[in-house]
Amino acid sequence: MTTTIALIGAGGKMGCRITDNLKNGAYAMKYVEISERGLENLNARGLSATPQDEAVQAADAIILAVPDVAIGQVSAAVVPLMKAGAMLIVLDPAAAYMGHLPERDDVTYYVAHPCHPPVFNDETEPAARKDYFGGIHARQAIVCALMQGPEAHYGLGEAIVREMYAPILRVHRITVEQMAMLEPTMAETIGAASAMFLRQAMDEAVRRGVPQEAARDFMLGHIQIELAIAFGEAGNPFSDACLVAMEYGRRYWLKDGWERLFDPELVREQIDVMLHPEKLDAIAGQN
Repeated sequence: MTTTIALIGAGGKMGCRITDNLKNGAYAMKYVEISERGLENLNARGLSATPQDEAVQAADAIILAVPDVAIGQVSAAVVPLMKAGAMLIVLDPAAAYMGHLPERDDVTYYVAHPCHPPVFNDETEPAARKDYFGGIHARQAIVCALMQGPEAHYGLGEAIVREMYAPILRVHRITVEQMAMLEPTMAETIGAASAMFLRQAMDEAVRRGVPQEAARDFMLGHIQIELAIAFGEAGNPFSDACLVAMEYGRRYWLKDGWERLFDPELVREQIDVMLHPEKLDAIAGQN
């Protein structure tokens, strides 16, 4: 029997990525979209929208391709309409981790998120090397969690997300709690902030007179070899002088106790701030 999938937010940015990967697959697709721009995106692909209630009631699996801040509200409208035994797939752990999904024991909750194409890879095609987000040309890993539901549903969920995030490098099965540590804590609170710190360091060198192209080439080249050494790709250590400079830098700009960001209460706080940005200044002042 063919699995029917309802894709909520099918014409949005992420929804279009998923639509493109699933529209010619083995699933019976129902596309849900209400925005004018989203409907135009579907029309450009030769597709039409189905009313949300109709699509959800007919679906074996529902994918929420909506912003994190909307998952609680959308799931509250969707979950009561789901068939018993149907699966809800969310693309980010935030709402699931914070308990924003409705309580209903007879449906499955599945969480999946892309790792994005890795810095170190064997892609040779120019299009794949430029596919930084993944899901089009470059292979990427994904992380998946069966939050609730029968064990047999894990395989169905993985099969669906393998297609919607394709091409796939590998799949990691983890828990929702572990996924929340990876994002936002590891990848965004620390990783993205570190990336922008590096950009600001380059901009400061330029502000102080270094030619922009020289600073950019120097920074990006050094980032590559430094990542290669740090993650065991290069096969050689940092030089003794570099180790001293690293320790000097850590003492100057890295706050002691940063590891606490992985503590469950702070992971929850980070997600709460992401979903309620107005709290940021007050919480930041406490830490």
